[in-house]
Amino acid sequence: MNIAVLLKQTFDTEEKIKLKDGSIEEDGVKFIPNPYDEYAVEEAIRLRDQHGGRVTVLSVGPERCGEALRTALAMGADEAVRIEPPSGAVDETVVAALLAACLRHDQPELPDVLLGGYFSVDQGAGQVAIRVAARLGWPHVSAVTELRIDPANPAVAVAKRDVEGATETVEVTLPALFTAQQGLNEPRYPSLPGIMKAKKKPFRVYTAEELGLDPARLTPATEVLGRSLPPARKSGTILTGELDEQVRQLADVLKRMLKQA
Repeated sequence: MNIAVLLKQTFDTEEKIKLKDGSIEEDGVKFIPNPYDEYAVEEAIRLRDQHGGRVTVLSVGPERCGEALRTALAMGADEAVRIEPPSGAVDETVVAALLAACLRHDQPELPDVLLGGYFSVDQGAGQVAIRVAARLGWPHVSAVTELRIDPANPAVAVAKRDVEGATETVEVTLPALFTAQQGLNEPRYPSLPGIMKAKKKPFRVYTAEELGLDPARLTPATEVLGRSLPPARKSGTILTGELDEQVRQLADVLKRMLKQA
C-alpha cells in the first residue's frame, strides 16, 4: 500500500506574531511541522507497518520547510518531496495545484491513501487537502479520529470522523483522502537512530515548471488586502449588586457595545 502525506511547516504554537510593513515577521521565528499533519504522518506510518508499502511526505514551501520533512522522515516516513513555491502570492488554490501535480508526476502510480491534517494552525482554513482530493477526483473524509483498512479487503477504508461533538462512521472506496483530527493517534517522537537514518532517505525538490505547470497560470483565488493585530484587550467590567441588578447592568453594557459597533 502506497501512502502519501501532505505536510506544512508552521509557526511554533508558542510564537508571538509580529507584523512589519503589513507582513508577518519571520526573522528569529521557530518553525515546526503543523501539529495536525503530525497525526497524519503517524497514521501513515502505522498503515504502512500493517499493510506494507511506502510513505511519501510532500510539502510546498521554501528551503526551510525541509526541516519539517526531515522530522517526518525521522519519524519513519520513507521519502520526502519539497515543492518550491512560485514567486508572488501563494494561497490554498496554488498549493493544492502544486501538490496534485506532484502526486501525478512523482509517483509510479497514485497512492492508495492520501493523508493530511484537518487544518493548519497558522491559517486554519482547512482547504488544501480537500482541494487536492477534488483535483484528483477522489472521495475525502475530514476530521478523522479513527481509520481502519481490513487486510482482507484493502480496497475499502472505514473511518470515524468528528462531527460537532458526535461521531460519524463512513465507508470509503480507495483511493481516498483523509484529514487527521486530534485524537486519531499519538505521534511518536523521532528517535536518534531515526534522525540518523533520515539523512540517507530520498529527498527530492521540484519546481512548478518541472511538474509541468506554468507559474504564470498559478493564480491565487484570494487576495490579502491587509493584516493587523487584534486590538489590545480592555479592562473588564465587574457587575455588582443582586442578580436582578447585575442583569440590568449587563443589558446596559451590551446596548452600549451594539451602539459602538
